[in-house]
Amino acid sequence: MTTAYINRIATAVPQHDVHRPFIDFADSMLAEGTMRNLFRRMVRMSAIEHRYSFLQAIASADGNWRDAEDFYLPGSFPGTARRMEAFERFAPLLAQAALDKLALTEEERRGITHVIVTSCTGLYAPGLDFEVVNHLGLNSSVERTMIGFMGCYAAMNALKSARHIVRSEAGSTVLVLSLELCTLHFQETRDLEQMLSFLLFADGCAAYLVSAQPAGLAIDSFLAIRIPDTSHLITWRIRELGFDMQLSGQVPAAIARAIKEAGGQITRGKDPLSIDLWAIHPGGRTILDSVEKGFGLPADALSYSRDILARFGNMSSATVMFVLEQVLHHAQAGQQGCAMSFGPGVTAETMLFHAA
Repeated sequence: MTTAYINRIATAVPQHDVHRPFIDFADSMLAEGTMRNLFRRMVRMSAIEHRYSFLQAIASADGNWRDAEDFYLPGSFPGTARRMEAFERFAPLLAQAALDKLALTEEERRGITHVIVTSCTGLYAPGLDFEVVNHLGLNSSVERTMIGFMGCYAAMNALKSARHIVRSEAGSTVLVLSLELCTLHFQETRDLEQMLSFLLFADGCAAYLVSAQPAGLAIDSFLAIRIPDTSHLITWRIRELGFDMQLSGQVPAAIARAIKEAGGQITRGKDPLSIDLWAIHPGGRTILDSVEKGFGLPADALSYSRDILARFGNMSSATVMFVLEQVLHHAQAGQQGCAMSFGPGVTAETMLFHAA
């Protein structure tokens, strides 16, 4: 059976670091006292230092923060139509930045047979799949697939699809784009749990090539683990004022339980300590802590994931590819790896791989 490889990964984020301005903005929206104090405590514990957005934060005359687009004005947060207009305006620019960093040769562009796009933060048609084809000048007959609204684990499902394509048609080369503008969907709220979920999210994009060429990370197997009775813990629904996310604080504990119960399935019977490379979706510090504890891993095992969390926050489906990019740069031939992403269900999408 043909082996599929992740040959190359390139990533990009917008230029505006909004982590500190968002903290100041959120702080002003929460009531003084317990709520605001709890939020500040969680900020200190978040392990996030930077997050990037297509929105530029600026200080107003009264010393408060606002964005240059006047997108988030207290008392007048935008409706879904304006949010989607922003996605259509800014998403192609971010896609182009990642695609340009992929540095495809003319020969490589001619060899691309399939394009897969994942996103759960915006949609329009003709969409990002056409943007990819047009920007790179790909053959107009390239096969295009959109994977939408699957949340943070969508890149893993894109890799599954790419692997199926390569294994059925060994001469195929699949270009995948995972792009999210998560900062499009902040809501005006005084609910602490919802505000804490907004503290995590940021914008980012990853472009990656999958083919049968034996270079990069060889994809060995996939496994999805759905955690029973958790479907209410992560939800993502389209409302009049954008996409409405509910991310429960119970998710890390649910993941920890699932790993303890199904850890052997995830590693296919391997001792977790024998796995050299871990690429865990950094959905938040407590999620990484839960994975580390569930597998009994040493403190430095998830260093790539913690580094991406600190530097970029949670960029939904693109994030695990940022981690795998670091893995790809540092992996030595023969090293074994495990990647995991989490999302609605609650479901853990897992992948075993090794460095070619």
